[in-house]
Amino acid sequence: MKKTIILALAATLVAAGCSPKKEAPMTLAAGTPAFQLAKDLAAAVPALDPEKNPVVVTSKSFDVTAGDVLQMFLDSMGQQAQALKSQDAQRVRTIVERAGVQMGERRLLYAAAVAAKKTATEEEAKKALEAQYARAGGESQYMEALKTNGVSLDFVKKSIVEDLAIKSYLDGALAAAGQVTAAEVQKAYQEDKTASVRHILLLTQGKSAAEKADIRKRMEDILARAKKGEDFAALAKQYTEDPGSKENGGLYEDFGRGKMVKPFEHAAFSVPVGQISDIVETTYGYHIIKVENRKKETQPLDQVKAQIEAQIKQQKQNAAFETLLTGLKKKADFRAVPIK
Repeated sequence: MKKTIILALAATLVAAGCSPKKEAPMTLAAGTPAFQLAKDLAAAVPALDPEKNPVVVTSKSFDVTAGDVLQMFLDSMGQQAQALKSQDAQRVRTIVERAGVQMGERRLLYAAAVAAKKTATEEEAKKALEAQYARAGGESQYMEALKTNGVSLDFVKKSIVEDLAIKSYLDGALAAAGQVTAAEVQKAYQEDKTASVRHILLLTQGKSAAEKADIRKRMEDILARAKKGEDFAALAKQYTEDPGSKENGGLYEDFGRGKMVKPFEHAAFSVPVGQISDIVETTYGYHIIKVENRKKETQPLDQVKAQIEAQIKQQKQNAAFETLLTGLKKKADFRAVPIK
């Protein structure tokens, strides 16, 4: 299942540095747009009432509250944040919880960047903002777009400074992980390049342990039917909860490595062609995967060497980033708190 399936509402994140003394949690002031948005959402998710303002991430040095998340949505998206009100209760919980975790992770990274004395100069920040002007067709068009959508310019400027600091920190921290050997390139060249699969997904996001057990039992029944020879595409059309592939019988064609979440990718490139996986669990839920086909690279090595090196470097740096972030979380006693 593609990594980009989650709503774009959780895409832009605000950060704040971590101080030695734990920060007091932010509260929403009555009469503000964020307060009203929280009130509106509380009709579907009572826990989001601004008077409750639940903590969604806790750590030694800061907490992230639902109010933090809603304020960030309004600062970064303006009126588009009101789209949250059209989502069902479980999707709202999922969006707020995930955005809270991402906000918390970003705070950890920014704090690490500050500790490492990685900061953006005024000139660097100015150039980055001018690049955004250019993409919008000019400064006046950019400012008009912000005004039309109700997006905070202060938020944009603050985010740019923090983005540059985090990037500088990560460039240094992950540099060694990007070294690629000739043997690694040769091995990657000989491996299957793409896979085509059909899959069935039953979502488990935000479900309780008991609910997940029931969902797994349903998936086991579907798996048994598939392995007995029932038409996999027909089963996918009937049962899958992945809207991106449902109408195509669960089909994803010719995707390369690094395009899917790791457990899904592992099954797609390891299960023999024509066979069906056991139940595969990802952050989305439970999958069963039928491998339809895999293809190897057809171009000569010298023509694709640079591309392969870049892919391996990215994979190594992604793995190093996850290790780094896990270490920061452990040191900070970082923990997500579900919205009840």
